Amino acid sequence: MAFQQHKRDVLSKLQQDIPKALMLDALSRLASGPELVGKDEFMDTYLPLAHLIRRRLGAAPAGAPLLIGLAGSVAVGKSTVAKILQQALASWPEHPEVVLVNSDGFLFPNAELERRGLMERKGFPESYDWRGLVNFLMRLKQGEPGVTAPIYSHVTYDVLPDQGQVIQKPGIVILEGVNVLQRPFLDAANNLPFPSDIFNYTIYVHAEEALIKQWYEARFLALIEASENDTQSFYSRFAPLTLEQRRAVVDFVWTTINGKNLIDHILPTQTVADLIIHKGEGHVITRFETRHPV
Repeated sequence: MAFQQHKRDVLSKLQQDIPKALMLDALSRLASGPELVGKDEFMDTYLPLAHLIRRRLGAAPAGAPLLIGLAGSVAVGKSTVAKILQQALASWPEHPEVVLVNSDGFLFPNAELERRGLMERKGFPESYDWRGLVNFLMRLKQGEPGVTAPIYSHVTYDVLPDQGQVIQKPGIVILEGVNVLQRPFLDAANNLPFPSDIFNYTIYVHAEEALIKQWYEARFLALIEASENDTQSFYSRFAPLTLEQRRAVVDFVWTTINGKNLIDHILPTQTVADLIIHKGEGHVITRFETRHPV
């Protein structure tokens, strides 16, 4: 099915279908949490998008959560979009608990990546424990309580040993990550489904590569600055470098890893999404595409 293109102003029409009381509750939730987005952007964009998403999700099966997969490039702002949608979706009384999980926890630990010779391809499809991820999603789909997701640290740049995010029985689970819509090779003998086949709804966050690289550089440089007094941080190794040298590292990493992964593996997965969100300067949503009528 071809995607339908929509300008940003279509969201104002969707906003009109949201009850006033719910909008007030959503604003209250926004004010009580971390400031991820301005009030106007939340009300004009994210809350209507949440309304659109939940209409397509439908009702949850008894005892099991609805599952949303959200993908996009490194530094495109996936985590922030997911957190804002988490706040917005929780405004509806039928699913007040919305849980967010980061798929980076399903990366193989660094020691295993080293053993497999995959450290230079970290974030590429082959660096993930796909069977572990599919098993996690299937257990959620079957309504099993107390399912645990591994946790990844962006400070140590590794999966945290003996730590996990325990998920009980929420109404919705959002799984976000660069490759969650990937269709990796899985052993056919195990009859394993693709992760993208298990989700009830899928989202891809898109921006032009040049813009994403700018955001990546800004984040990388900020993490180095924050690591100067933290020897545990992966980024502390770059602290002695000059600004020019740090930017050279960014260029190298983007060219050989993140940019390549985006073009070869991440970007193609937008074709399986139900919703594509387009972002412009300042991470502002400029337009969107849907697989189904709005």
